[in-house]
Amino acid sequence: MLARSRSKLNRTTLIAFAVAFVAATAATAAVFAFGTESGPQLDGEAKLTDPGEYVQPEASVPVTGDIVPDVELVDVDGGVTTLADFRGDPLVVNVWYSTCAPCAREIREFATVDAEVGDRVRFVGINPLDDTDRMLEFAEARGVGYELLRDPGLEWVNAVPIGVYPTTLFVSPDGEILRQTTAIDAAELRTILADVFDIPAE
Repeated sequence: MLARSRSKLNRTTLIAFAVAFVAATAATAAVFAFGTESGPQLDGEAKLTDPGEYVQPEASVPVTGDIVPDVELVDVDGGVTTLADFRGDPLVVNVWYSTCAPCAREIREFATVDAEVGDRVRFVGINPLDDTDRMLEFAEARGVGYELLRDPGLEWVNAVPIGVYPTTLFVSPDGEILRQTTAIDAAELRTILADVFDIPAE
């Protein structure tokens, strides 16, 4: 009788252990699949909450008030320049690359506003990832007519530093960063230009 009770107890214990093991395994899998209760922990520039829904991450390290770094950049002809060569003009410095989805949307908007106010503020695009041909093909297909520079060693973006793409810096004629943004549209860009540089769109 005692042996039968022990056998039944052992079977019950084994079943309970098996159920607990399956539940723990499922919970672990859920954590790996979906992140913790605070949401997925991603290092990328975008977080997807629902399929197809882009959530703009927080801004890069705040750099407003800093002087834009005079790190060498490469122009479309392969020459070397720095943003110090652009001193004397208010600058809109847009940092982007071709496979960044919000960059692709934004760059069309910037091309539109540049056509409106490009005689009063200088637009510059800085691309850390694409080669010259890809950069030009992508930008020209979206109507970009302003200057494009490359940062092939990522030295400029690391000197700022840039952590989110796209990032735009609004730079005073003497090189001070007056404002920074992540992705914005044409209306927001016009508002910032009027606020920072007193340049209303016409």
